[in-house]
Amino acid sequence: MDLKTSYMGIELKNPIVVAASSISSIVDRIEMAEKAGAGALIIRSLFEEQIQLDALRLDEALAVGSERFAESLSYFPELKHGDASEHLKWIEKSREAVSMPLIASLNAASPGGWSKYARQLEDTGVNGLELNVYAVPTDPKRTAPEIEQELYEIIDSVVSEVEIPVSVKLSPFYTSLPNVASELAKHKVAALVLFNRFLQPDIDPLSEDLHSEMVLSTPSEIKLPLRWIALLYGRVDSDLVLNTGVHSGLDVAKAILAGATAVQSASALLSNGIPYLSTMLREFENWMQEHGYESLEDFRGKLSQKESDDPFTFERAQYIKLLSSQK
Repeated sequence: MDLKTSYMGIELKNPIVVAASSISSIVDRIEMAEKAGAGALIIRSLFEEQIQLDALRLDEALAVGSERFAESLSYFPELKHGDASEHLKWIEKSREAVSMPLIASLNAASPGGWSKYARQLEDTGVNGLELNVYAVPTDPKRTAPEIEQELYEIIDSVVSEVEIPVSVKLSPFYTSLPNVASELAKHKVAALVLFNRFLQPDIDPLSEDLHSEMVLSTPSEIKLPLRWIALLYGRVDSDLVLNTGVHSGLDVAKAILAGATAVQSASALLSNGIPYLSTMLREFENWMQEHGYESLEDFRGKLSQKESDDPFTFERAQYIKLLSSQK
């Protein structure tokens, strides 16, 4: 069967992409993902805020005791933080280790940071760049149009600086997600990744303190991105990639039926081991064979709103039907 798909114009041998995670922190794991059959892999995000924090810590450490023995400083060379160099070298090392497509991920904090680090990431030899737009607007004075305009300006600054294709990992919380998705396509975004999974802080009532923990996704979380991909398919010019809740080959089938170009998965591999990816692939291939499909194009978007006999099902009728079924 032909499992090939196009991701931002990059040809993949199959639609299962390893999402940005700790899997990309060790070369052996990346090689294992390729051996298990991954179509591509997203490198763990480069966070500008982390770079700034590390630089601040280095400056503080170098300053300790300098007020006592200032004259001794002349005996030592000036030390500066390496900025993103360690992360970039790691990507270059990963690029040399595998042949499958690698996509860098970036989360910047300053207006100029996005374009600066995008250029540096491109130089590592990656095939594409995913902008991890992870921000929570908290200023009540800022309007939705202002927030969206800032997003478009970030995209423009990056797209104008790099030649590799750019995708955007979006939040589901925009006032009008279809409008934002449509506008991003106009700003030359090659793919939309739905959605960015926010890790929410919790409150410990015993210690009266805040704490955060990394919680893996569950299969039920696929419903939100699945619905929006089905709603957006055929309405935006960018590829649609489903992220969050992909734990089996049947989940891959759901995503393609809704209209996805590809899927991203990490939690399933972190829970079951990286070789589990090959199990997901076999399950997906078996499903295709049972339904008589020879390629992804045979059924991509078959159950999207665009192709549905009852497109209203994806909107409010879904809610009304649920309520009317309750006794």
